[in-house]
Amino acid sequence: MKKDKLYFLTFLSIAVIFLMVALIASQYFIKVSANQLIEVQVESSKREANEIAKLIDFQLLSGIKKEEIVTNILRIIENSNTDSWFISIFNWGGKEVAHPDKTKVGQLVNSNKTLLSSLKEKNNSDDLYDLLMGKTNNSSSEIIHISPIKKSDLIVAANVNMNSIKQQMSALKVNFYLIFLIMGTLVIGLSFVAVRVIGSAYEKQLELKNSTLTSEVVNLSKLNTDLVSYKEKVAEKPIESTVDEPIEKEKKRLLTYIRNELVSIPIEEIAFIYTENTITYVVCFDGKKSTTNMSLDDMSANLNSSLFFRANRQFIIGITAIDKIIKYGNSQLKILLQSKTSEEIIISKNKAAEFKQWLNM
Repeated sequence: MKKDKLYFLTFLSIAVIFLMVALIASQYFIKVSANQLIEVQVESSKREANEIAKLIDFQLLSGIKKEEIVTNILRIIENSNTDSWFISIFNWGGKEVAHPDKTKVGQLVNSNKTLLSSLKEKNNSDDLYDLLMGKTNNSSSEIIHISPIKKSDLIVAANVNMNSIKQQMSALKVNFYLIFLIMGTLVIGLSFVAVRVIGSAYEKQLELKNSTLTSEVVNLSKLNTDLVSYKEKVAEKPIESTVDEPIEKEKKRLLTYIRNELVSIPIEEIAFIYTENTITYVVCFDGKKSTTNMSLDDMSANLNSSLFFRANRQFIIGITAIDKIIKYGNSQLKILLQSKTSEEIIISKNKAAEFKQWLNM
């Protein structure tokens, strides 16, 4: 997959996820905000209706005639603002007796009784939005609260202009969608930039690792090639002794023990030698194992250094026994032998250079 396609799919995934979250979150936030707005206005209208009802009740107890009170109220609320919330008065017969719009006086109250009953029974502000916005009739206003006047057939009503409420809710939605659009653009854009930056940095690290790995693979390949070449030289003719290692020190055979039996093993049959619990073991290519009284130090000093290498404190390995050389850990090498052993033969970082030089002899 090309990088540009990967970046595009990443951008598309972030955009789709944000869009899904935004659609759910925006509806929730719109409803919560609308409920709070409606609750404040509803409570304010209720309080105003209750206060006017108490005022009218007080005036009636003071002996003021009902007709005079209604006339005064009508003068006060006449031509008042009905764009959002307002007060009206109607009688038990359902006729308007005082309304900001004079043309409504004398007409029957046209309001949703179900809505009024629901609002009266429900005090949870979370329900107000659904109750008001879920209304299906075409009335421009609705009564949301009534306050009857004692010893009178008058009822004070708190009204809400439904068109105004819908306009407020529409404006609220537009504002929320605009906020989510701006926030989404910023989040998606910044996320895309972050993915590009992080991706580029990661790619550089991978390229560096691949370059290092390629170099190590080349070096290992060269080591294994040198190993094969050296084996071929050994197969063609015996390796001559060096000046530093006189011929008399080289052993042709090695005396070992199998239980109480003495066994003489030709040097070329030895795959590797190792020590365990202070006992030195000699392992042949055919898997036979025997012991010797000599230590690894003595063995290393007496064996042909062109044919055997002291890999570590525990192992001496024969050149013809090496099967593969593998990179291990931090600049270390792992040796795989043709004669299998449960132990891992590890050549340390400090010894690796000597081992490579030995292969190039």
